[in-house]
Amino acid sequence: MARLSVNLNKIALLRNSRRSGVPDLARFGLLALHAGAQGLTVHPRPDQRHIRADDVPMLADLMRPFRPAKEFNIEGYPDDRFIQIMQAYRPEQATLVPDAPTAFTSEEGWKLDAAEARFAAPAIARIKALGCRVILFIDPDPQVIDRVRQAGADGVEIYTGSYAAAFREHRHQPILEHIEQTAAAARSAGLLVNAGHDLNLANIPPLIAAVPFLAEASIGHELTADALQGGFATTVSAYAKALSAQPGG
Repeated sequence: MARLSVNLNKIALLRNSRRSGVPDLARFGLLALHAGAQGLTVHPRPDQRHIRADDVPMLADLMRPFRPAKEFNIEGYPDDRFIQIMQAYRPEQATLVPDAPTAFTSEEGWKLDAAEARFAAPAIARIKALGCRVILFIDPDPQVIDRVRQAGADGVEIYTGSYAAAFREHRHQPILEHIEQTAAAARSAGLLVNAGHDLNLANIPPLIAAVPFLAEASIGHELTADALQGGFATTVSAYAKALSAQPGG
């Protein structure tokens, strides 16, 4: 059964539009954990447009009574700044993305060509030495899997944004097949398989049917949008149930 890690970036983005501290990130983190989320995800970008640097110690402290059963997942580009965050807070999971610090959002995975591999492999080793599981954000491409294993990562997070976009137009099956093939290759290589980007209550069931061994999905944007209608705790619970449902059930 796949675990739900609630990405708090969009809650932080809303908070940052005012100076009042509302909505309170800690309150929404606790709401998520008590409503069925098995973890929290943050992406502390250098521009601090959503999660800020001082949010990370606050959330690490908030999660202390829940860990390690409920995991803290920190996403980011593995430069020296990110490594310092890992050293200070040692989350259960680090999800590494290849996009530059100024990128709008993470929409492309590691290719792990020679240049990327030379950069990523030492960072992976440094983070794993801290006791953190290291996940690489990748496109749905089975050919990348062997390079992920060689780089020393523990698993992959398969980018599902293209799948979600195609799903809205009812032409998602070919991309879903690529996701399935990539996930199967990763599992055969002994890697953990996560997924993320634009997943929602409509497109999760076919994904779970295709990848029944999915370990975790990190979800923020679509969950937050749904919560505007259904309430945050209720929506978190609905997403957690969707991810934990047995295929065909």
